[in-house]
Amino acid sequence: MTNVSDATTTMEETSVTGVTVNINVTSLSPGTKIYFRLAVVVIGVIGTAANGLILYALVASKQHKSHVLIVNQNALDLFGCIFLVISYAVKLSDIHLSGWIGYWLCMLIVNDNIVWCGIIGSVINLAIITVERYLKVAHYAWSKAKLHNSMIYSAMAFAWIYSVVYNSVFSFSASFMVNGVCYPAIIENESLKNFHLLYNFVSFYVIILLIFIFCYWRILLVVRRQAKIMSNHAAARSNTSQTHKQIQTNVIKTMILVCGFYAVMWLPIQITQFIWALSENLIISMNSHYSIYYASMFLAFMYTCTNPFIYATKFDPVKQVLLRMMPCKKTTNQASIQLTMVV
Repeated sequence: MTNVSDATTTMEETSVTGVTVNINVTSLSPGTKIYFRLAVVVIGVIGTAANGLILYALVASKQHKSHVLIVNQNALDLFGCIFLVISYAVKLSDIHLSGWIGYWLCMLIVNDNIVWCGIIGSVINLAIITVERYLKVAHYAWSKAKLHNSMIYSAMAFAWIYSVVYNSVFSFSASFMVNGVCYPAIIENESLKNFHLLYNFVSFYVIILLIFIFCYWRILLVVRRQAKIMSNHAAARSNTSQTHKQIQTNVIKTMILVCGFYAVMWLPIQITQFIWALSENLIISMNSHYSIYYASMFLAFMYTCTNPFIYATKFDPVKQVLLRMMPCKKTTNQASIQLTMVV
């Protein structure tokens, strides 16, 4: 994922791996950057707590074995949120990078490489969950016979491996460190830059949305068809009709939440990157739209932190575990038990 250094520097000319590079990145004011980093740390802490809580609820409700993809989704989001806190805590400290330790901090932490490994892996896993749900509903017989656990675990591993390899290759090839300052992922070659941005947009936005729309729409059609078939049975007409109506409503809500929330939260950062791609001078464009970049990246991070509430809490056993953990709920249940005993 394309990332941009938020370090404030002056105009200087330096040689990086034998190539002379002019660096002139005048970002937002130091105070604004500190507020942004603090805000990211806060949402990272909230996301870490939320994903950790959902993972606990999945295990406590014994749903972790039957919904391994949901567990993997929360694990990826938790991974991204933890390193989001670490990365921006390091940026807040504004340490001078030097030696091998500084190099690895730049390549892995300061340039958000590990953070984006979790985020991109989460997006890929989300598409895998959608396809799995589609196969189990629209092609039940095939999925029952062919969709083995080995395929599910392979898909989970793919989400992790592809994300790590993709982000690491890009990060290590495009990032560099000069005079103790880390400059993450700036591609100067025009053709390579445009190809990378187009690949990001198509792979992690357009294709993902198309998967969501196609799969959930097909699921909705199958549910409607099954509802019509079941409604022909007069004895069970009333209950079946009401049940399937509720199922259709839930499917529609899920489709709107998944597609709409993902599209809205990820669109700004995609637009920002295309603005840079179309700009003749990348550095001037970055300076002119830095506030937009910060806002768009913040939305992408927020999506990762709010993800568990959209997917995991739709399981009733998980909800029950979470409700039992609420003090007010415990007090109400205890009061009800005491009242029952008195009566």
